[in-house]
Amino acid sequence: MNAQTQAAAPDMIAATFRPAARRVPIGSPLYNRILEAYYEEAAMLDELRFQDWTGWLAKDLRYTAPQRLTRLLADHKQSIERSVMHFDENYQTICARVRRLRGNSAFAEDPPSRTRRLVTNVRAEATDVENEYSVSSYFLLTRSRFEQTRMHVLSGERRDHLRDLGERFELVARESILDQSVLGMPNLAVFL
Repeated sequence: MNAQTQAAAPDMIAATFRPAARRVPIGSPLYNRILEAYYEEAAMLDELRFQDWTGWLAKDLRYTAPQRLTRLLADHKQSIERSVMHFDENYQTICARVRRLRGNSAFAEDPPSRTRRLVTNVRAEATDVENEYSVSSYFLLTRSRFEQTRMHVLSGERRDHLRDLGERFELVARESILDQSVLGMPNLAVFL
């Protein structure tokens, strides 16, 4: 390594680890607000406060979970099939599901599943629209029902679009990329 390359090496390393220009810095007040919103969302869902949760959703919501396929390494980028969805919902269909859960015909979730949602690896960055953010996070969902000893587990990545309304955020879009190509639970009657 010559002297010029050696002198430039610290700058090259710093550039490698410098966060993206649009990235919301971890620990910043904005990042902490986003993280708090995700923790509150997980609590609302785990505590079955679905009516409160719909208040976090934008009226123009798109809420999807495309199918995951097993592909060879050379075709790995094609492992997410967006023409086939586990679910593809909007604000109105989510609200209809919530109303149904409060009724007497929600057999898939009555008695309700016991769930725990763990959210981690939250990364946010500004979009081209002021006060809107692209947020990715990892999730782990555990679910048990009735008196079964078996715990169902589902993990994946959520790719969200958030809108900052000042006093709160609203979820504009969520794409849940599941790690499993074959689900290890009998249904997806819970929200991700």
